[in-house]
Amino acid sequence: MPMNYQIAIAGAGIAGLSAALFLERQGHDVVLYDQFDKPKPIGSGLVLQPTGYSVLATLGLDGQIQQYGNKILNLNGTISRNQRKVLDASYNTYSPKRAGFAIQRAALFDVLYQAVLNTSVRLEPSTKIMGTSQKSYTKVSLVDDKGQETAPFDFIIDALGSQSPLSPIKGKALYYGALWANLDWVEDAPFATDQLQQRYRKATHMVGILPTGSTPQNSKFSTAFFWSLPKANYDDWLSTPIDNWKDEVLALWPETVVFLGQLNGHDDLVMARYHHRTLRHPVSNRVVHLGDSYHAASPQLGQGANMALLDAFALNQALTQREGLDAALQEYARLRRVHILIYQLISKLFTPVYQSDSDVLPFVRDEILAPVMSIKPMQMILSSIVSGTVGNPFKALGLTETFVLEKILNKKGP
Repeated sequence: MPMNYQIAIAGAGIAGLSAALFLERQGHDVVLYDQFDKPKPIGSGLVLQPTGYSVLATLGLDGQIQQYGNKILNLNGTISRNQRKVLDASYNTYSPKRAGFAIQRAALFDVLYQAVLNTSVRLEPSTKIMGTSQKSYTKVSLVDDKGQETAPFDFIIDALGSQSPLSPIKGKALYYGALWANLDWVEDAPFATDQLQQRYRKATHMVGILPTGSTPQNSKFSTAFFWSLPKANYDDWLSTPIDNWKDEVLALWPETVVFLGQLNGHDDLVMARYHHRTLRHPVSNRVVHLGDSYHAASPQLGQGANMALLDAFALNQALTQREGLDAALQEYARLRRVHILIYQLISKLFTPVYQSDSDVLPFVRDEILAPVMSIKPMQMILSSIVSGTVGNPFKALGLTETFVLEKILNKKGP
């Protein structure tokens, strides 16, 4: 029978919270550390793919998140100069029941956080973790920014994100980031509520609209608005009048005028910076890496939160199915290795097609990839890529796929 362990989790984001829920339910003693006085979400909207949604269903949280999110059936991208569609990915091309589920990160975080509060997980806020201290072969402690050590644990889960100080390597900073804002949906807006829509000018400019639903704090139906921007240009953007930037957005996509009125200044948008890195070994010296601390990538494929949820599920499966901690942690690494390598490679190849200064790559995207991807067999492959199901993680992890309900519970539509 698997042992019960004393486990420390560093980072109360999606990866840390979901791991805490799984492990506490298996009877482990879990302590969750976070640097904030009260853990809080970072980021705007995201899409729960069939993979991540199914993990939440195993936790019994799918009904709760459906109160807030919004069903997504298609991902569409068009060129600004002629409105020609160059990205058309439908979830149900591969399976008629599949869909994405767009949700504000704050809503997903709140559901997970409230669930953790109703468990025996001990929360330790205001603790900035900077390292670990190996007490013995079988015990390890966390070290905070004041040099103080925690009590020893059987193992530590690193869920501190792409720039985790516990990671043996740092992520490669990507040249492009994005400006994000959560905006109220506008009645009669000329955008479909069941689609993630993007507009491109080459690969240097991109604006996107993702209808994301509501949050526990705000019942209004909302959308995530994002604008691609090189990190090096952020200070120049801050020093330029906001109306100048709005004119640039409108030149790319005039219909966004219905949302831009809600943006009154630079502070209404948040700059997100991205990194890319994949740890070769996600387990070392009784430290286990989950989520972005294991495999950081651009959000272009929309897999970040979903991969973190799969990590948490896989770790729980490994601890349940394998005798001995060392064997269980190595099983976790094995369970996730193939799926992560596939998506990290896809992300590395596709990100510069949508965010780069290249003239060649957007030509390839528009004139070669777009026609090829319109062929039915390729449409099925694209659908599987977007859904996060390449490599069949359901089978690999023993995860049952749960489908988004046809009718969203208590949906507060526009």
